[in-house]
Amino acid sequence: MANFSKSNVPQFSVDVYQNEFLPENGREVNAIVTVTSTGGGTSGRAALSGSDADAGVVIMVDCSGSMEYPPTKMRGARDATAAAIDALRDGTSFAVVAGTHVAKEVYPGDGRLAVAGPATRGQAKDALRRLSAGGGTAIGTWLRLADRLLGSAEVSIRHGILLTDGRNEHESPEDLRAALDACAGRFTCDARGVGTDWEVKEVTGIASALLGTADIVADPQGLTADFTAMMENTMGKEVADVALRLWTPVGVEIGFVKQVAPTVEELTARRTEATARAGDYPTGSWGDESRDYHVCVRVPQAGIGQEMLAARVTLIVPDPLGDAPKTLGQGLVRAVWTDDMAMSTSINPQVAHYTGQAELAQVIQQGLDARKSGDHDGATAKLGRAVQLAAASGNEDTAKLLSKVVDVVDAATGTVRLKAKVADADEMTLETRSTKTVRVKK
Repeated sequence: MANFSKSNVPQFSVDVYQNEFLPENGREVNAIVTVTSTGGGTSGRAALSGSDADAGVVIMVDCSGSMEYPPTKMRGARDATAAAIDALRDGTSFAVVAGTHVAKEVYPGDGRLAVAGPATRGQAKDALRRLSAGGGTAIGTWLRLADRLLGSAEVSIRHGILLTDGRNEHESPEDLRAALDACAGRFTCDARGVGTDWEVKEVTGIASALLGTADIVADPQGLTADFTAMMENTMGKEVADVALRLWTPVGVEIGFVKQVAPTVEELTARRTEATARAGDYPTGSWGDESRDYHVCVRVPQAGIGQEMLAARVTLIVPDPLGDAPKTLGQGLVRAVWTDDMAMSTSINPQVAHYTGQAELAQVIQQGLDARKSGDHDGATAKLGRAVQLAAASGNEDTAKLLSKVVDVVDAATGTVRLKAKVADADEMTLETRSTKTVRVKK
């Protein structure tokens, strides 16, 4: 384990959990890398970024015509945005954007961000009262405007909050993808779907691309609490643009790199080359929190008694002056070949647990897709496996969501029956939250 510690600076630790022992000529090495950040503060952010700059937040509110039906949606969105503005820390830069088939600045409205304080909060909430519903939905335009606004401010943490109630019908999927590609790495974004008329894969795709969270708020009355919690979480972020740098020696191949807690997030394809033998995987912004990552590499074959460094995981953050990145922590992944079968066949508990959690997320998606396509046998098999995995790992929240879609006959064996009728909100909640995981039981 390695630490980055300094007075008033967030402290990062990197711990590696693995069974390093392989049988003769064994090649696959798996490790769970736990990254923990503690003890940060506003001064901590300044110390790492080299600046006194704070955070910038843009709230994007869906104002398309469907937000007026029922009227509680638009009222809920206005109230929730007002509550989020109240949760802004003094000195935070912020703006509000109204999203339809075009994006419009609601506040401050002059191509820049306002600075949070009593006066600007009041002005922003006054501007919210003029929001009304009408028009279409083109989310890519909202994101591009948020990017321009956030880029206008000298801030170290850049974050978006996006609310939608419908499908992205007024731009092509390619346009949205291009907007996400343009915004990735420039700001993080939490996305929320209100009601049940939006597309889960669109909302979760936005959050995934921009390293944020996604969730459903089925009842508009729940928006205020959700927006407040999102903003409080954003205000707790201390360090931006943190990356996992994975170095591997000659002959070692990358199997995959994925976040496995608190949610499953595939990172393998997001690698950017750093040096000839190292690549960086983005993790976004950090506050006081802990996350787990699963690293899988394939090493060259070797004989009994040999050992090697299979990979080195370094947590880094860019230097604002353009110098070499700052190292926040480091962990080592090893490979040791042995003829002791008990040692080489033992599966590390953390690796086994998160392999199951990743499968759980996958089979839920596969089961729901099968259900939607009318493949009841396939849906029953996949969702039954999901029930079995959720029970075995102690993922009680996911087990409860599954029980609203299937009748559980025997959780231990995964024996289930599909429910004849399932509320849209229940199915969408299960799909949206399918990647949420639980940590290893102590």
